[in-house]
Amino acid sequence: MIIQQVLLLLLLWMWLPHPCHTEMLFRRTSDLRPKSFGGRASGNDGKAIHRQKRGWMWNQFFLLEEYTGSDYQYVGKLHSDQDKGDGSLKYILSGDGAGTLFIIDEKTGDIHATRRIDREEKAFYTLRAQAINRRTLRPVEPESEFVIKIHDINDNEPTFPEEIYTASVPEMSVVGTSVVQVTATDADDPSYGNSARIIYSILQGQPYFSVEPETGIIRTALPNMNRENREQYQVVIQAKDMGGQMGGLSGTTTVNITLTDVNDNPPRFPQSTIHLRIPESSPVGTAIGSVKATDADTGQNAEVEYRIIDGDGTDMFDIVTQKDTQEGIITVRKPLDYETRRLYTLKVEAENTHVDPRFYYLGPFKDTTIVKISVEDVDEAPVFSRSSYLFEVHEDIELGTIIGTVMARDPDSASSPIRFSLDRHTDLDRIFNIHSGNGSIYTSKPLDREISQWHNLSVIAAEINNPKDTTRVPVYVRILDVNDNAPQFAVFYDTFVCENARAGQLIQTISAVDKDDPLGGQKFFFSLAAVNPNFTVQDNEDNTARILTRRNGFSRHEISTYLLPVVISDNDYPIQSSTGTLTIRVCACDSRGNMQSCNAEALLLPAGLSTGALVAILLCIIILLVIVVLFGALKRQRKKEPLILSKEDIRDNIVSYNDEGGGEEDTQAFDIGTLRNPAAIEDKKLRRDIIPETLFVPRRTPSAPDNTDVRDFINQRLKEHDIDPSAPPYDSLATYAYEGNDSIAESLSSLESGTTEGDQNYDYLREWGPRFNKLAEMYGGGESDKDTS
Repeated sequence: MIIQQVLLLLLLWMWLPHPCHTEMLFRRTSDLRPKSFGGRASGNDGKAIHRQKRGWMWNQFFLLEEYTGSDYQYVGKLHSDQDKGDGSLKYILSGDGAGTLFIIDEKTGDIHATRRIDREEKAFYTLRAQAINRRTLRPVEPESEFVIKIHDINDNEPTFPEEIYTASVPEMSVVGTSVVQVTATDADDPSYGNSARIIYSILQGQPYFSVEPETGIIRTALPNMNRENREQYQVVIQAKDMGGQMGGLSGTTTVNITLTDVNDNPPRFPQSTIHLRIPESSPVGTAIGSVKATDADTGQNAEVEYRIIDGDGTDMFDIVTQKDTQEGIITVRKPLDYETRRLYTLKVEAENTHVDPRFYYLGPFKDTTIVKISVEDVDEAPVFSRSSYLFEVHEDIELGTIIGTVMARDPDSASSPIRFSLDRHTDLDRIFNIHSGNGSIYTSKPLDREISQWHNLSVIAAEINNPKDTTRVPVYVRILDVNDNAPQFAVFYDTFVCENARAGQLIQTISAVDKDDPLGGQKFFFSLAAVNPNFTVQDNEDNTARILTRRNGFSRHEISTYLLPVVISDNDYPIQSSTGTLTIRVCACDSRGNMQSCNAEALLLPAGLSTGALVAILLCIIILLVIVVLFGALKRQRKKEPLILSKEDIRDNIVSYNDEGGGEEDTQAFDIGTLRNPAAIEDKKLRRDIIPETLFVPRRTPSAPDNTDVRDFINQRLKEHDIDPSAPPYDSLATYAYEGNDSIAESLSSLESGTTEGDQNYDYLREWGPRFNKLAEMYGGGESDKDTS
């Protein structure tokens, strides 16, 4: 390959005009605006002749890129017609790369390139040439510009912007469907030869795909390519320059093509018949099972909708499509009954939700299957005649009155007797009971609508043969009102009358409330229990009344408070009434009737000292007393600090630190009197681990006789110090011989549990056999349930 490239370069070099024969010559040119270049001369006609300016003859130099010779590469020659060959002229080169990339021989004007030139880096260089007189350094010709153009050779292979392309095309596409276009670029000169003319071809991926040679567009080459058979394809595309001819350079890229799915496959059930089972006790909404039709497509093309189109159980069952799993979930629509029907047959259809009209010819995009559902028998719980019960009863009925009856039956073919009971969590006060045999509910305690207007009970029905299988039903008991409460004052009234009041003056408006709730609404009547010379009551006939004065002037020094009994009656049957007493204070008022003072003692106080000031003074006194008491307590506490304050104290002191103390009553260290036997408590002794509060006067002991033995003298002094509590060291003796008094929690034994009043369910005694039936009747029926026999 390298030899071929070298031969090609040699051929191109031979065909091109050799740069060595390229020259740039001076010639005389007339200038539209002639300038004097030298001195003035005279012609034959006697007129002054001006010397015309010389000009460069413009031309281009051509240089082949990637020169591999060992010498400098010859570019061309600059020559002026003023050059006599005597070395008097000097050629100067300036512009792109002058002096570094391009150098010129000052005497001959030969231009050489000093290194290899890459056209892809720079396609041409613009330079300026000038010829000057070497002696005077004046230009003999004006400066001229010329171009060195780099001839291209095929030294760059085509390249793709990406090494790997990713594309997709729908499956079942027709031949020639465009997939993706790949484009390669060549750094060579596209305007010179075929170095940059690229031709595309496919190296891998046939016969499934093809590529257009000029554009690089990849197209499908086979019809009906099926994604379900093969989904991924890898295609290798080659881009070759020189028009694809031999010797051209090439580059490749990889295109990963994925066939995307179309809905060309209908759903299919794997089985023609499906069997399912369900217990008859399954509630509405229970899922029985699932059916699933398989579809070779993916995504939305595989989405299926299930429906029940026929069968004898269309009204008993529903089917729901599970979107995430594409399954049809069959659920119970109505309650099942084994005794009524034991087998149902359904015809289920599965159909694609997104059908492509192009593939209708492949057949209907739906399928059907038969689903048979068997109902299994179970021991069902009792069934109440109603879903809930509502009973209304007046609050004044007698104890034991039946307020209503609930009814239940065993739905099984083999009917079993039913036993009723009350859920005591819904009747904690045991206001009601129920007959266990017939379900009659009766009262066991008086009713009071004003305490509770509604009672929400729960009745339990269980088969005697199977007591674990139970059913509950709510029972709502509404207590109807009876006029059994007398009206009372609505609020507590703080009533006063001014000393300067006039007869007929309104001092208070009163109203009443009644716990009862008659159908016609409340109606109250107000009157005085007896004629009162000071006040009267005027009924407003709107459940309020006004208290009026009957005379002029009152004196709080004579009578400071009046008691006014008011009778309040209602209008229901039987009529209820009560007497409320108003306390009316006599107060001093201003001219507008605003109360100023109601206490007779207020007259004795100094005029300038108000009640608030007295309260403030009293608070100050109390605070001072508290401070004094606290100060005294702190001083007393300091006096009782132990003498032994340091571990380095060498005095003999027996102190025990492993006791737990005397509990909450232990207020002093080592004082464990609360743990001693009360019968063994001795007189309180002084503690010897603190400084005694009262220092005993030292007893004067008789002096020892002269002939007393030293041992007797020491023993006598030791005995005196042991008896003296004020003498150090202050020992402390702790006794732990008694545990303490009895616990206030009393006995926790279970022997007395029979005296408790807590509720306990003894229904399990009936499950222990006939030997325990008597106990079951004694404790199970008891107070809660009354058996009918």
